Amino acid sequence: MSVRPARSMISVAIAGLGVLALAACTSNTPKAEESNGTATQAVAAGKNDEPGKKVRIGFSAPAADHGWMGSITKATQAEAKKYSDVELLVAEGTNDVNLQISQVETFINQKVDAIVLLPFDGAALTPVAIKAMEAGITVVNVDREFDSPFAARTTVLGDNHGMGVSAGTYVCQQLKDKKDAVVAEIAGIDSLPLTQDRSRGFKEALADCGLKVSNRVAAEFTVESGEKAAANLLQAAPKIDAIWNHDDDQGVGVMAAIKNSGRKEFLVVGGAGSANVMRDIKSGNSLLKATVIYPSTQGADGVRLARLLVQKKALGDLVEVEVPRKVQLYAPVVTKDNVDQYLPTAFES
Repeated sequence: MSVRPARSMISVAIAGLGVLALAACTSNTPKAEESNGTATQAVAAGKNDEPGKKVRIGFSAPAADHGWMGSITKATQAEAKKYSDVELLVAEGTNDVNLQISQVETFINQKVDAIVLLPFDGAALTPVAIKAMEAGITVVNVDREFDSPFAARTTVLGDNHGMGVSAGTYVCQQLKDKKDAVVAEIAGIDSLPLTQDRSRGFKEALADCGLKVSNRVAAEFTVESGEKAAANLLQAAPKIDAIWNHDDDQGVGVMAAIKNSGRKEFLVVGGAGSANVMRDIKSGNSLLKATVIYPSTQGADGVRLARLLVQKKALGDLVEVEVPRKVQLYAPVVTKDNVDQYLPTAFES
């Protein structure tokens, strides 16, 4: 019977030491707190990248018929290769809605764990995306939104309205001393909501500094249409102080038309963030002074989120224990001052 009290006393002594140790760990010493916080963050960030359950992900996107879309697929494949626990099944890019629906149905039949889907037409792909979700497959919607909240677990988007706001704000900063400045806009396909959002944001930002769009034309996101639209604009507007071109792919044609015109009195702002435009900006020898990013990393981000969702992990830097319902990427302005930061993830036009 004398053994039990002895053990109890030892236990109490150990507990007391534990309390003292805990008190030391939770003291108000600034250095100790900083060290502990850094270690915790490192562990949290590291855990998400540690290999886990094998994840099979199906990926489908439109045809890579221009630089931005091609970069989406390349970045997605490159991201998947970084993880030993990810198997990426890539469907051939297509602008045929029925074929893309068939691709998703194939992924469903293959019983993949997740599908990262950039639909050619968000509304048209919504029913098959819902079918995948109902089959227990995690769907990550990229760029072009479905028209039902039941079609995807999470959505990764660029910010089209934000692109316009960023472009307009930059133009305002550059023309702040010219209240009668002539601002021109070369949009993309006018019937698309994304083009309408970009134009709306541009108009709002310009209005904030007392400017407006004086001349506007629309192209079709292609080199040929960009050159034709820009030529028409330059002919119609004898004086221009700034041009915002919505898309750097069509911008190849826009810049060709400007070169052919011989005009140099204005600055040009691009859109989407191609590598060739960034190199021109960096050189300082071009009318191109800035471009606004529309990230081509959205598919790559989709792969990361799909992996976290299937493995039941959260974003390491958030307190929330679930992956967010929607992730909208920022639309920063790239200038000569910060171009080196964005060149590594830029796409080739």
